Amino acid sequence: MANAAPLPSIDTMSGVDARMQAISKLEDLVGEVVREKARHRSNLLLKRAIRYWRKGDIAKAGQWALKSTEADGENSKAFHVLAMALERMGHLHKALVTYERAFQLDPEDPELLINLGLTAWNLKLTEGAAKLFQLYIAACPDSPLGYNNLGSVQCDMGDPTTAIDTLRAALYRMPGEAILWNSLATVLAEEGRADESLVFYEEAARLQPGFARAYHNLGYAYQHLGKLEEALQSYDLALERAVDPTERRETSHSRSICLIGAGHLEEGFHAYEIRNDTRFRAYLHHMIEAPQWKGEELAGKTILIVGEQGLGDEFMFANVLPDIQKAVGETGKLQIAVDPRLVPLFQRSFPAAQVGTYDDRTLIDPDGNKALRLIPFAAKDNAPDLWAPMGTALQHFRKSLSDFRHEAFLVPDPARVEDFRQKLAALPGRKAGLCWRSMMLGAKRAKYFSPIDHWGPILKTAGISFVNLQYGDCAAELARAAEKSGVTIHQIEGLDLRDDIDGTAALCAALDLVLSAPTAAGATAGAVGAKTWFVTAGRTWPQLGTAEYPWYADTKVFWPEKFGDWNSLMPRVAEELAAFAAG
Repeated sequence: MANAAPLPSIDTMSGVDARMQAISKLEDLVGEVVREKARHRSNLLLKRAIRYWRKGDIAKAGQWALKSTEADGENSKAFHVLAMALERMGHLHKALVTYERAFQLDPEDPELLINLGLTAWNLKLTEGAAKLFQLYIAACPDSPLGYNNLGSVQCDMGDPTTAIDTLRAALYRMPGEAILWNSLATVLAEEGRADESLVFYEEAARLQPGFARAYHNLGYAYQHLGKLEEALQSYDLALERAVDPTERRETSHSRSICLIGAGHLEEGFHAYEIRNDTRFRAYLHHMIEAPQWKGEELAGKTILIVGEQGLGDEFMFANVLPDIQKAVGETGKLQIAVDPRLVPLFQRSFPAAQVGTYDDRTLIDPDGNKALRLIPFAAKDNAPDLWAPMGTALQHFRKSLSDFRHEAFLVPDPARVEDFRQKLAALPGRKAGLCWRSMMLGAKRAKYFSPIDHWGPILKTAGISFVNLQYGDCAAELARAAEKSGVTIHQIEGLDLRDDIDGTAALCAALDLVLSAPTAAGATAGAVGAKTWFVTAGRTWPQLGTAEYPWYADTKVFWPEKFGDWNSLMPRVAEELAAFAAG
């Protein structure tokens, strides 16, 4: 036994390694099972989210997509659906972050690039959006979506030339894609080349007969060209083809404005109520407990009329307020809620009414961001019996052109009018106020307004002293006008043309004439009865199918035969101005 071979020794380290390896394998297997279970649960929750999405319940879809991400933090599809829900509900910053997370998990999904780009675009991150669309094009060179969105965002960035080049190149590659024809047409229209856009919209409609948006845009182009009946026909064709409810509402809104612009007032103002549909994209929620007025008798009632949209619209729609004041009678009461800057002017003009202002808020809730308008002065024990947006009253009092009375309906401060007249007396000749653009002059709005450089023929008119009515920062433009025309556009010291609307109204009343683009300055002048000439890029809907603005006492409208052709228009206005100066 002593010489027997020794028993094999046990290598303890090797045994430990073996056991550790076994544990690791088991751990991996268990982990994989857990991950599979998590993935399975996450996908079940995601399916539920998608079902709610298809039903149109975006809030519920977002809630279940969130649960899906919580079940599996690496489920890129769940983050994708959650991001889409956040985007639809208006939570754009959260949507952007969530899209980025989805893309980190699945960088091979090009659809995420499109959605990331669209969200960045909606957040005004245009350069980032353009880069994302370019990445999508690199990944999907045969898809029209990337070119379509890139061209559109380039136009929005104020570079229409590059946008046109992008879309033309895409059309050479994909001539049968209706969406590209439509987008190229839109860029041309936004550039003020609506006449050129027609053939491209028509080709888009030919290639895709059910393309409702192309017919909508064709109507938009015709409307800009002053061909209103053709525009109405195109809008009708769009409505026949539109399946998406949102698109139908937007087309109905555009059609209503076209109807009003063509002089079909009763039908147009009735259709214009689409803006008060709670599902309308730009709907403003009014926090007023009283029922909305539907045209019933107003005698002895208290009715609240709320200004809406922009400052110019509040002036224009205020044309109806004398009729409402008369309708409530001596035993009723009129309440008027307007922009804070308008309160002194409106209170003076309607001394029997109670005039106050509104308070705008943004409510963030599961259904998306909501724009709210509160009326603090008309609440609780001062609450009205009825209320209505100011424009709504038009359908009850302005059913035809004969219902418009050509008279001033706002009263400027007489003391300030006299003060301005004394100051203006030092200037030679007739005094003409001048406002050439809106203060909100983005890439899409610029086509409606003429740069000061085009006003040379007017500024050189003998017998006229020009007074500035242009609000906002315009010092550089005034200097350029003086340099090129040799004429000084005089400034009234101490008058804030943007915020002191009561003062601006008094100045307009003191002038012999106001020359204005379709801006709040022109609306102010018209409302107080000043002689007002509107200089426009084309026929506008407030003309109601006439050659003037029926809303105001004494107006004339000048527009070119071709939309935005300022070079032909300005000499014609200058000729009329010379006759005015001489007369």
